[in-house]
Amino acid sequence: MFIAMNQFSVNPDRAGEFEDVWRGRESSLQGLDGFVQFSLLKGDDPGDYVSHTIWESREAFLAWAQSDDFRRAHAQAGPPEGVVDGHPRARFYEAVIVERGADAPAV
Repeated sequence: MFIAMNQFSVNPDRAGEFEDVWRGRESSLQGLDGFVQFSLLKGDDPGDYVSHTIWESREAFLAWAQSDDFRRAHAQAGPPEGVVDGHPRARFYEAVIVERGADAPAV
């Protein structure tokens, strides 16, 4: 399992605008080889957000990151000026240990 995340610092007064951009985005992740899940996470600290994708492998993520789907997704209009402070901070992780609940589907 491979996890790719981008952390965003959002103007807390404009968090709704940021969330609306994500809700309205066109996504092509469904059906991609190796894609498992996407989440937009809101932290406890005001303005702290993380976009979070789970992939079956680093190779599956890299295949997407080098695809036309990736270029189209990242060419979409982002939030209006002043909503996000700076660029997102990217982080990538390989799963070392994974525990699932008894009824959770295998990834």
